[in-house]
Amino acid sequence: MNQRTMITAAATSLMSLALLSSPALAQNAAKEKCFGIAKAGQNDCANLAGTHSCAGQSKVDNDKGEWKYVAAGTCKSMNGMSMDEAKGMMKKDDMMKKDEMQKKS
Repeated sequence: MNQRTMITAAATSLMSLALLSSPALAQNAAKEKCFGIAKAGQNDCANLAGTHSCAGQSKVDNDKGEWKYVAAGTCKSMNGMSMDEAKGMMKKDDMMKKDEMQKKS
């Protein structure tokens, strides 16, 4: 194989990879993380609390810290939250728990 043929083959391979990966990038751009809608064992990845780092490890339905990818713009209609909203809710819950513990002491 001469050098010109190798360069042409390499360029063709790179172009093919670029074309194949473009739809995946566009598909991810049309999705958003939606917190508080995942059923137990059906989350898409790590939770906000950091108690696990993998998909499918949520323990309860609709946990505020668990998320799923949904079509962009549909999260609110599913009663879900953005990441900032979920963090705020979790922070509020933590503060309430601390207050309850102080009252019991």
